[in-house]
Amino acid sequence: MSEKKLSIIVPVFNMAADGKLNYCLDSLINQTITNYEIIAVDDCSTDNSWDILKDYEKQYPGKLKAVHSPVNKHQGGAKNIGLKMAKGEWIGFIDSDDWVVPDFYERLIGKADETGADVVGCDYCLTDEHSMKVGQIVSNNKPEQTGILDDEKRKSLILDGGSLVVKIFKRKMIIENALFFPEDIFYEDNALGNSYLILANRFEYIPEPLYFYYQHDTSTVHTISPKRCEDRMEAGRLMIEDAKRFGYFEKYYSELEYSFTLLHYVNTLFTYMSGVKHTKYSFVKKMGMEVRKYFPDFQKNPYYQERTHAEEKKLIAMQQKSTLYFMAYYKLLWAYRNFREAHG
Repeated sequence: MSEKKLSIIVPVFNMAADGKLNYCLDSLINQTITNYEIIAVDDCSTDNSWDILKDYEKQYPGKLKAVHSPVNKHQGGAKNIGLKMAKGEWIGFIDSDDWVVPDFYERLIGKADETGADVVGCDYCLTDEHSMKVGQIVSNNKPEQTGILDDEKRKSLILDGGSLVVKIFKRKMIIENALFFPEDIFYEDNALGNSYLILANRFEYIPEPLYFYYQHDTSTVHTISPKRCEDRMEAGRLMIEDAKRFGYFEKYYSELEYSFTLLHYVNTLFTYMSGVKHTKYSFVKKMGMEVRKYFPDFQKNPYYQERTHAEEKKLIAMQQKSTLYFMAYYKLLWAYRNFREAHG
């Protein structure tokens, strides 16, 4: 029997400014569920995030544990430290600049107790202010994905699994399958997300925005660099390794082919071309060659055909034929669009 009902793991890196970390922690301290712990792991912050965590630990002994990672391992490493310390029957992850409604975990665990699920999720909303005012709602999952997981539901979860932070997971499932995150890279959730979902027996979902996803300039999704593009490619490689490790690569080949293509190649290619100032021919060429190495016929994938925009398909086909021609064409296209926008 677990000593706690729930362990909430919070990886923290340089979130002290503008009250971001305090707002997140306050939303966790004031959860309506009882018998839970918060494990906040500071990943070598260079601001005063660690001081804030130590203050909260003093104020809320027995409820919040402040842990300092000896080396910077990114979010995956911080989450792993938390997982190894966790004593809860359930595990929840939250980004340290986000927050949740007061009964977030009580609602999710209540749904699990009612249905026997081992993973439960909800929707979230996007916001740029620290408040409980609901912003733009994002439907994170679909009602048809819920219940006992069969092949069709698992296929759907690979394609549209949604975010891990708006879900809770049975700790037993995580530990028994050694679902520890890759360290020293961004996009660690993308690497393991499929296994966190399809290794479950039952998934349930509350179609309400109970999680607030804070939008600001230093968010991972808003910071583009060659390193982050390479990390996204690595997350794709690890996603395939994980599928082979658990023996579901062949069974869900088409879904994994499309997910890999989107993560490793399509999203990374256009993010890199539009967001990195000094693009390198060698990086773009490597990206195109590697997607073919993993999935030679990715352009014939039914999900790719159905879900990829026609213009993106055209540009991808161009890159697959000639990286040099693609890069020149893309830069001209981008310059033309910027000119049109600037001149109305």
